[in-house]
Formats: sequence, structure tokens, C-alpha cells
Amino acid sequence: MSPKPHPPRWSGIPLRVLLVTFLGTLISFSVSLFLGIVGTGAVSVLRGVHANMTIAYRHIALPTAAVAGSIIFVLTLTMEIRHYRQSKTLASIERVS
Repeated sequence: MSPKPHPPRWSGIPLRVLLVTFLGTLISFSVSLFLGIVGTGAVSVLRGVHANMTIAYRHIALPTAAVAGSIIFVLTLTMEIRHYRQSKTLASIERVS
């Protein structure tokens, strides 16, 4: 006899959404910062001036991470709600049969 699956709980949704959003935002910040540093360094070499790395932080990486974080939040929330509703429906079908 197989163990009965427990019905899905909505209490885990906010934690998973915030964790995935945080990690996605952190990854997008680090990638955009790397690309911003490389781009700023290349432009400064071509122009023959000192590289101003605050441009890479303030004008490239931070706005990119903010936009990516908000997109990741909305997509993750949508996917988690969809998964919760699907699991709830499947659990009720299994309970009936």
C-alpha cells in the first residue's frame, strides 16, 4: 500500500518565490556588472581616459538587475500559483478515485 500524498499547501509559495527572485536578481546583477565593467574598460581604452567604474554599477548593473528581478518575480509567482492549482486539482482527483 502506497502512502497517501498530502494535499498541497500554499504556505510554501511566498518563500519559494522570494528565494528564486533573490537568486535570479543576484545572478542578473553579477552578469550585467561583469559586462558593464568589460564595456566600460573597453570604451575607456578606446578613448584613452581613466575608466569610471561607478558607471558600470549605477547605470548598467543596478537598473538591469531591478528590471530582471521584477520580471523574475512576476514569472515565478505565476508559475508557482499555476503549479499549486494543478497539484490541488490532481490531489482532489486522486482522493475521489
